[in-house]
Amino acid sequence: MKNFFYILFFLIIFTVAKADLKNPNRIIKPDQVIKIQLSGLKQNDYPYTDSGIEQTWKFAHPNNQKITGPLNNFKMMLKGDSYSMLLNHQDSKIKQIYISDDVATFEVIILDTEKKYYKFKWQVEKYKEDGPLKDCWLTTAVSQPIPSGSSI
Repeated sequence: MKNFFYILFFLIIFTVAKADLKNPNRIIKPDQVIKIQLSGLKQNDYPYTDSGIEQTWKFAHPNNQKITGPLNNFKMMLKGDSYSMLLNHQDSKIKQIYISDDVATFEVIILDTEKKYYKFKWQVEKYKEDGPLKDCWLTTAVSQPIPSGSSI
């Protein structure tokens, strides 16, 4: 009986933690999508392991998910050499480059845990298909990082 309560407790905690992830909706603006993703990646393992990656995945455009997914592949990609500097980074800055009714492009600068800067081009698009994602801004592309020196 004691084991049952431990299991039940952990299931409740895990369910509550999962509920903390934000879902795409029509009122979230393009720059907010990126802020939500970067905030999750900055604290990737809070409230649980890889929650930041999962948050980022929720705001990935379905076409992007087809290329980078399933989720476990996406996790491996972000933990690989090309994008690992996004995980648990120290700081980020977002600058709008272009915006239209359907597409927005931003320059994102990351300061990683080793105090190195990286620049990315981050693009979001408004989803046009019918369904729960219709008119939501979702990430369609993130460039390879461009090293930009260190803060030291």
